[in-house]
Amino acid sequence: MKIGFIGSGNIGGNLARLAVQNGHDVIMSNSRDPQTLNSLIAELGPHATAAWAKDAAAQGDIVVVTIPLKNYQQVPVEPLKGKIVIDTMNYYPARDGHIKELDNGTTTTSELLQAHLPDSKVVKAFNSIIAGELLSTGQPKNEPNRRALPIAGNDAEAKAVVSSLMDQFGFDAYDAGPLHEGFRFQNGTPAYIMRANHDQLAAALKKA
Repeated sequence: MKIGFIGSGNIGGNLARLAVQNGHDVIMSNSRDPQTLNSLIAELGPHATAAWAKDAAAQGDIVVVTIPLKNYQQVPVEPLKGKIVIDTMNYYPARDGHIKELDNGTTTTSELLQAHLPDSKVVKAFNSIIAGELLSTGQPKNEPNRRALPIAGNDAEAKAVVSSLMDQFGFDAYDAGPLHEGFRFQNGTPAYIMRANHDQLAAALKKA
């Protein structure tokens, strides 16, 4: 696949590394000029290019949004219509400012993004793991204690695609349910950055 990245920080960079290792092409972007990504593109190799965010969104078969939550309304809408969008964002009021709907629990970060992208298929994933552990804790399939990572989304086919990608990257996907259930693995919950297998993760999500 071609995977577009809106955001190329720690999570985005490591997901891109895993993507190219597994035969995918990546289109990287950040909030600045694409030339600021030259060193990352050189490291990632011939399967990586840099672009403006709107072009990364347009070129990707699926697109990863991995930016500070406070900037989610800057995500381009039109080029993401009909596409799977992976949301890795977490809410940190000290950085993002207070968002009333998140503070009172009436919505979640991914539901905010879904409302901004009404014609996209948003899947919450890869937000509950420390960036470096994306590269250090993945394991081959069928390992008895393989690490599980939660996902949430409203579209079953989109979740299946993201689960397959997660499997390629060395993790079991645990389907936590619809997009609103993403609250169960946001920062501050037992499942957040928890190293757990499938059963242990299920218990932590139930506890949230």
